[in-house]
Amino acid sequence: MKIRGKASARTYRGALVALLAGAVLLTGCGAGGQTDRATGGGAQRADEGQQAPMPPDGGGRPAEGDEGDRGEGREGEQKEDAQRDFAPAPDYLSTFALDVDTASYGYARRSLSEGRLPAPDSVRPEEFVNSFRQDYPRPGGNGFSVTVDGARAGNGGGDGWSLMRVGLATRASTRTAERPPAALTFVVDISGSMAEPGRLDLVKESLGILTDQLRDDDSLALVTFSGEAETRLPMTRIDGNRSRIHDIVDSLEPSDSTNVEAGVRTGYDVAVEGRRRGANNRVVLLSDALANTGETEADAILERIDSSRREFGITLFGVGVGSEYGDSLMERLTNRGDGHTTYVSTSAQARKVFVDQLPAHVELRARDAKAQVAFDPQTVKEFRLIGYENRAVADEDFRDDRVDGGEVGPGHTVTALYAVRLKEGASGHVATATVRWFDPRTRAPHEATGTVEAGALDRDLWAPRTAPRLQVSAVAAYFAQRLRGAETPGAPRLGDLAERAGSLARSTEDASVRQLAESIRSADALLD
Repeated sequence: MKIRGKASARTYRGALVALLAGAVLLTGCGAGGQTDRATGGGAQRADEGQQAPMPPDGGGRPAEGDEGDRGEGREGEQKEDAQRDFAPAPDYLSTFALDVDTASYGYARRSLSEGRLPAPDSVRPEEFVNSFRQDYPRPGGNGFSVTVDGARAGNGGGDGWSLMRVGLATRASTRTAERPPAALTFVVDISGSMAEPGRLDLVKESLGILTDQLRDDDSLALVTFSGEAETRLPMTRIDGNRSRIHDIVDSLEPSDSTNVEAGVRTGYDVAVEGRRRGANNRVVLLSDALANTGETEADAILERIDSSRREFGITLFGVGVGSEYGDSLMERLTNRGDGHTTYVSTSAQARKVFVDQLPAHVELRARDAKAQVAFDPQTVKEFRLIGYENRAVADEDFRDDRVDGGEVGPGHTVTALYAVRLKEGASGHVATATVRWFDPRTRAPHEATGTVEAGALDRDLWAPRTAPRLQVSAVAAYFAQRLRGAETPGAPRLGDLAERAGSLARSTEDASVRQLAESIRSADALLD
């Protein structure tokens, strides 16, 4: 999910210490509880509108006192009576739109496997962290569970810094029949650059897999583009047409230049004309996003996407391919289209995206989802958000429902990672995390919250009893920070990170963690 609408001009400085969590809940670290309540669009902010935007560096202004002792954890609102009166203070707020993209990590892995470092500006730490499995509790209905916990960062406390993670999760779909029908318009790049192995051939394989996986009551349209765009198939029901769709996909061949603008405009025209009431209408763009013909800048393409999203609710899912990939253009397009991006370079990855993940990208659990974390100035000396720079939302826009948030499907998790320093001798309440979203069908606004106390941040990140998935997330975040040239207090050397990742791969028996270790080793060799 992505930031929609106006982002804060005050973005967060890429920050310090790694975080994020994962697939096994942190045992004994005092995870915060949550509540879920419907709220009116005119609900008052905790500070009655006096919230101030975050400073440009993304950290709370330093408060007096040094970091020190920490107290015990809190179970959300179940212990609200024991919590001191608390209202968000200026510069102690952090607000962002939710995001489940993973393309940045996928493309970085591809680059490193070919002996190249990814461009620093293509590395987004939140996408590295969110590429790994999480184990947050799931809510019973649409919306989110909220988990807040953490650990001390680095060896010996990381100069007083702790990692705090805010974990959000949606309910998974148990059966594909539960979702509404899908009306998917595929916009396929067949330009000359797509002739490279691992581009158009992979796209065709992916579309073939998907055609067999879609339900009979789903619909599919196909637009291709090179120098110009062509509608190969108008919106067509899958039932009775699978062979026809396979024949069209098999006939695709690369040619000419890359006019992304023509493809996107025609794709949205076809999607609007073929849209179905009660269905999930979505455009799926498959491309290396290396535009070289027509309007090659995103600004000229965004208007069509935005108008279709607002008027018809048509969202965009971007699938990137190729050793050379226009990451920035693809991300900007999907940002404006209330969508997501991912990246594939192998058949296994394509199958995972189009068989396992696409239903989660088609169906929605929440629309316009935003998160706001309010830190307690009585206990917190300083904090910094890791990543999410281009998802930033002005603090005062958190409950302004005219400002777009992110779209989240079933089974998704979103994690925000913070580096936090507490005041000397601090104990008690540290932060309250609130997520706000619209029900995708009723458009009713809802909120859920979770809290955390100082004691929940007191365990050593690398201690044997610390949850392995929290450690995996920390490794991924430290790795991303190193690739984009950001210094992170308490961060191990890349060689040490690779060793930790290797050990975690063995303990979790997770192939994706083993691949993380391999990528870190490759980066370490290139940076030496």
